[in-house]
Amino acid sequence: MAKQARKVVITCAVTGSVHTPSMSPHLPVTPDQIAAEAIAAAEAGAAILHLHARDPRDGRPTADPAVFMQFLPRIKQATDAVINISTGGSSLMSLDERLAAATQAQPEMCSLNMGSMNFALFPMLDRPREWQHEWEPTLLEATRSTIFKNTFADIETILERLGKGFGTRFEFECYDVGHLYSLAHFRDRGLVEPPFFIQFVLGILGGIGTDPENLAHMKRIADKLFGDDYRFSVLAAGRAQMPLITMAAAMGGNVRVGLEDSLYDGRGLARSNADQVKRIRAILEGLSLEVATPEEARAMLALKGGDKVAF
Repeated sequence: MAKQARKVVITCAVTGSVHTPSMSPHLPVTPDQIAAEAIAAAEAGAAILHLHARDPRDGRPTADPAVFMQFLPRIKQATDAVINISTGGSSLMSLDERLAAATQAQPEMCSLNMGSMNFALFPMLDRPREWQHEWEPTLLEATRSTIFKNTFADIETILERLGKGFGTRFEFECYDVGHLYSLAHFRDRGLVEPPFFIQFVLGILGGIGTDPENLAHMKRIADKLFGDDYRFSVLAAGRAQMPLITMAAAMGGNVRVGLEDSLYDGRGLARSNADQVKRIRAILEGLSLEVATPEEARAMLALKGGDKVAF
């Protein structure tokens, strides 16, 4: 009897809070655009949709729950995808601002950054471009002198408010090896329970780089700390996205794509989030792997179900 193909969860990060509209004309900004892009990504095979929001007036990053609620119900009505709301926002937002939308929506899943870091995007200023809004270069320059704050107290607050309060589970975003040890600390204290869904984030200046050796090292340490109690996924910034997530899939992991992480689909500028989902889906199927459905992802990650959210 033929062995059943392994299931791979595709997460699609539809629009980032720290990526600027002028970087690509295809980046969704308005609630209508975000809803349409998310639905198309789900139809292409994304089981999880990771979502930020933007002010529709000028594209500025926003954590306003009212903006989220302009697209969350529409996505839920049109797809069965797991909706994952960011608690990251940007380094310029307070923790209460970053949690406002998730607190109101009570989603199945949220992202959770596992440590404070220099989240540096200012090198993008060195690339010539025409800015669409005056806030864009200002936001990028601010990352030169600000820290993306995620203290142990901040993480405890998120776990208490969202995890214990609403049964939300987390995509633990680990930008370096030390973040894995921080997650193990919370595990040892009984504040988080397996199965853990760990996102290895490579390629952000201030975190671990996009070397294949780093991906192998992150997995080696996660194996040491969590054994069979975790599943991993990989997010690689920029042009490293497709090569490293392909490597992750071959190593037994899951993958994350989306215009938040990279504007490319492996061959050129991606015209949509769905383009990237289709691209990695073709790669996975070429490796004799199968794409997990939303229900399969829910079972793998012990999620509470789409009927238990507040939107």
